[in-house]
Amino acid sequence: MTAVATAKGGNGGDTAVRFRPAGLDFSNFKPKHFLWKSEGKVATITLNRPERKNPLTLESYAELRDTFRNLAYADDIKNVVITGAGGNFCSGGDVHEIIGPLVEMQRKDDMAGLLAFTRMTGQLVKEMRACPQPIVAAIDGICAGAGAIIAMASDLRVGTARSKVAFLFVRVGLAGADMGACAILPRIIGQGRASELLYTGRSMDGTEAERWGFYNKLSEPDNVLADAQALAKTLSEGPSFANSMTKKCLHQEWNMGVEEAIEHIAKYGSAHTESIVTSNAATAQRFLDRVDSAIVLHNASTQFADGGEFGMGAEIGIATGRFHARG
Repeated sequence: MTAVATAKGGNGGDTAVRFRPAGLDFSNFKPKHFLWKSEGKVATITLNRPERKNPLTLESYAELRDTFRNLAYADDIKNVVITGAGGNFCSGGDVHEIIGPLVEMQRKDDMAGLLAFTRMTGQLVKEMRACPQPIVAAIDGICAGAGAIIAMASDLRVGTARSKVAFLFVRVGLAGADMGACAILPRIIGQGRASELLYTGRSMDGTEAERWGFYNKLSEPDNVLADAQALAKTLSEGPSFANSMTKKCLHQEWNMGVEEAIEHIAKYGSAHTESIVTSNAATAQRFLDRVDSAIVLHNASTQFADGGEFGMGAEIGIATGRFHARG
């Protein structure tokens, strides 16, 4: 199934796609401003201006925004990897194609133009957070300005020790709050550390980024993309509906109390029970098979060690897409 809107009649199975907006066909997607490669359930976006350390233009901002927006309708893509070509992730907005025009807008007091640009760049972050697929960033070399924001807006980040991450907006006279940095970065690394980076605009190397929790893992430069893709592939083989629900709840429940969050997932999960059970039936069965094996091994080991028998309880949260064992 593609992301192109379809309006078929006749059977209920078509209802899910009948009211989708016309959009991108990811089965034959050829973007103009970055590279796109789809393997199995994982798509890889490569920012591809290596001679300039992969800066963004107005056009690439817009195309990335539209791509992530349309991924909501890409049923065959379960995870996305984003990276940069030539040993760098992204150096931010292109000095000549973005910074220059922005300075000119400011000189002409074109507040409407400045507002439109700011909203458009911020919309990229919104679409990354709203698309149901978990996004894994593979980061090497320079990751600065808007590039750091794209890494931040991803769900998981694999980096290299030699990489440099800098939210350097303050160094060009912009607020550190640009593109949602003040809302998202403290969630990842904490308020105090985020404040330091956003006030000073200094860079942090990969070792510090991993220690602070910005990177989930450090890899060698030659392996960083493969490691990010392997992580995405692992996630894509899991329960995709449950993963998309986790992503949504991580975003929505940040400002909720515990009681409100528990009630939120109870209502949200039960509202989609049939979809969850259908999409996760194979995963649930594999889990049950593993639990049966674990019970046999557990009981055998406890009988051998203690001469007693202990059961292993299994809690299967099908209605909310949760599958886990509890001893």
